[in-house]
Amino acid sequence: MAMISENFLLQSVAARRLYHGYAADLPILDFHGHLTAKVIAENPRFRDLSEICLEGDHYKWRVMRANGVPERYCTGDACPFDKFTAWAKTVPYTLRNPLFHWTHLELARYFDIHELLNEKTAPAIWQRANERLQSDALTPRGILSKFRVSALCTTEDPLASLEFHEQIARSGFATRVFPAFRPDNALRTHDPRAFNTWADELAACTGLNIADLSDFLEALRLRHDEFHRHGCRLSDHGLNHCYAEPCTPREAQSLFAALRAGGHLSSAESAKLNSHLMIFFGRIDAEKGWTKQLHLGAQRNLNSRMLELLGPDTGFDAMGDWIQATSLSGYLNALAREDALPKMILFNVNPSDNYLFASIAGCFQEASSTAGKIQFDSGWWFLDQKEGIELQLNALSNCGLLSRFVGMVTDSRSFMSFPRHEYFRRVLCNLMGDEIEKGLLPDDDELIGTMIRKICFDNSAEYLALPTVVDSTPFAAAEQRS
Repeated sequence: MAMISENFLLQSVAARRLYHGYAADLPILDFHGHLTAKVIAENPRFRDLSEICLEGDHYKWRVMRANGVPERYCTGDACPFDKFTAWAKTVPYTLRNPLFHWTHLELARYFDIHELLNEKTAPAIWQRANERLQSDALTPRGILSKFRVSALCTTEDPLASLEFHEQIARSGFATRVFPAFRPDNALRTHDPRAFNTWADELAACTGLNIADLSDFLEALRLRHDEFHRHGCRLSDHGLNHCYAEPCTPREAQSLFAALRAGGHLSSAESAKLNSHLMIFFGRIDAEKGWTKQLHLGAQRNLNSRMLELLGPDTGFDAMGDWIQATSLSGYLNALAREDALPKMILFNVNPSDNYLFASIAGCFQEASSTAGKIQFDSGWWFLDQKEGIELQLNALSNCGLLSRFVGMVTDSRSFMSFPRHEYFRRVLCNLMGDEIEKGLLPDDDELIGTMIRKICFDNSAEYLALPTVVDSTPFAAAEQRS
């Protein structure tokens, strides 16, 4: 029997009822990822299986390196078939790594291939997959339609032109593609050269002369406004930890002036200025009803030699162990005191922080029209696998309301990652089904199934309030036309 069967990961009768009855056919709302609007707009055909399967996928590169595969077969100049063969040789060694599941789920869902991938099966799988890649169903837009992606958000620097988002919007494509605002380059206050280069580019982009902090904030606000006009309703930060140091406007202005003059700020000074900027970003998000995402705790680019050779986002990041409690609660509290706390989604990369994040979120669920205003979200990065997903679901259930959870994201640069939503849904249904079987939850499919449907799609659609109605209707119309 093929491993990816209709009941993959569903270990009880109740789990199977829940998944097939309530979760399997729902659309996807992928509100955090790193796909590019340019590729979606231009909709090129993938050259071969290596391109769609391996390019940019640092998860796979990491295990290939761990398996002794030379770098030329990961990010280097080896031919595509040889790269794929090197990956195929590695796959049998990934048993109990989530990549074993993900790889075979991808082969099944994209190419209807159910054989296990290994060195022996690689040539036939290569040929069959490449034949299927000639179909319009496996172009970038074809994939988004195939997986019923109702909406997705790309992660964009404030300087991004957004021209490709405009192009997609004008095309009438069923999947809504929105930018998410990620102003982390404004927080590079520890590096005067990088900061000032970016600030000069911001000035050119907005037509403002950035002479002082007020000019800088006005330029950022202008870009925030422009993103809003393009349908953006989310911002995002990828930080070691929050910034929550007290900083008066006068102090911030003085520090900004020193930085703009090319001076180096101390670590404490940089933290103060960044704290002031983060409060500003929270305020403008709240003013527009946006949702702020905080991705906290990753150590990035640990291998400096490989960073110099390959650049960032190539598989040399890890979990961090920063003290998160004081900084995260301090940041939320500073915004709450101003009545400027936006909707917020918290992601942690270290599982030791699960209960910390979940319990802090509960302290800021202030009375508002938004249920679940502060979200402790899905297992992220190293935690978006079965055990990590279950740990997050358990912490959220014990400290908050699982029924208000806004669900899974791919956080991916690969068009092969959409089955991770299916993976999450199966894990969720298996967890709930197991507790039904044990008598820990009522044997009431309508009660439990309705919650599952909300977690997998409805809650995120309602919570994010994207400017276009997000449901399955466009896909039904597209399927009817086809």
